[in-house]
Amino acid sequence: MKNEEEAQQPTRRILCIDGGGILGTFPAALLAGLEEHLQGRPIGSYFDLIAGTSTGGIIAIGLAMGLCASELLDLYEQRGPEIFGQGRGPVADFVFSKLRLGRWLLMNKHDGAPLRAVLEDVLGGKRIGDARTRLLIPAWNPVARSVYIYKTAHHARLRNDYKSLAVDAALATAAAPTYFRRHVTQHAVGLTDGGTWANNPTALAIVEAITMLGWPRESLHVLSLGCLEETYTIRKWAGIGTPGSRIIKLFMDGQSHGAMGIAKLLTGHEHERTAIYRINQTVPHNTYKMDDTRVIQDLKGLGYSSARDRQPVLDPVFFTQPAEAFAPVYVLDQEPDMASRERLSA
Repeated sequence: MKNEEEAQQPTRRILCIDGGGILGTFPAALLAGLEEHLQGRPIGSYFDLIAGTSTGGIIAIGLAMGLCASELLDLYEQRGPEIFGQGRGPVADFVFSKLRLGRWLLMNKHDGAPLRAVLEDVLGGKRIGDARTRLLIPAWNPVARSVYIYKTAHHARLRNDYKSLAVDAALATAAAPTYFRRHVTQHAVGLTDGGTWANNPTALAIVEAITMLGWPRESLHVLSLGCLEETYTIRKWAGIGTPGSRIIKLFMDGQSHGAMGIAKLLTGHEHERTAIYRINQTVPHNTYKMDDTRVIQDLKGLGYSSARDRQPVLDPVFFTQPAEAFAPVYVLDQEPDMASRERLSA
């Protein structure tokens, strides 16, 4: 039996989005499909906390800043080829893909400048403190060998990140090793993709909710979105050269499944209550690559199809009414008025 205090706790809704490069089209389309039923409200306004890694971090930041999921889906459709140096035509794309493969042997596969240009167009000079929803964006500091998590000022200890540029957080969490160069922030901190340790940020978000935010685990409902799950096997006698690209998937899948196990233990046994709603699609190995923009329309179709299938289940849990307004502990400094300027200059 719940005590009276627990019964009075409001339901807390958390959105978590995995990493996966251009495969982020899938969760973006899924959210856009669900958003069509929300009477014009952006879907991010229905969540109390949004966590995202890599491409999921870009979506998370956009949603927290008040963008609609449909706008973020347009970003993938319209500017995805630009980010990954594609869309020049079949012959040119073929030639440049071979050149990138050669470059990949010695350095990062893609130039990060187009990604930065796109994110600056979308986010401009916004800072983490401009977010309308609590945010959690993981990255990795390879020099200090430590985790680096961008957070809104939703706790008294979080006194720094809210001043950081949203573009810095997006570029940092998306700087996938070997694909993009390490991102150096405005404070000269070199960061790489949070997917190296938290590609599925679900457990991370739940720990934040229970510990830092003090939300009872019984109050949590979590919508966790993947960026496709591949079917593959690694032979039992495999050597160092056998797994190839599967080895990266092996580590990422291990982290993801481990995160989901932890998340279920933290929120209550799934036989007692449904707290976590995980949506993903299983696809054959190598059908959809994280930097192949030719599959964008297929991914969009998968996303909208998943939204259509799951909308009746998700609506009563997540979308009956918008979340409570987020009131951060610290806010960005406002532009001083004329009298203040005169006092400062005196």
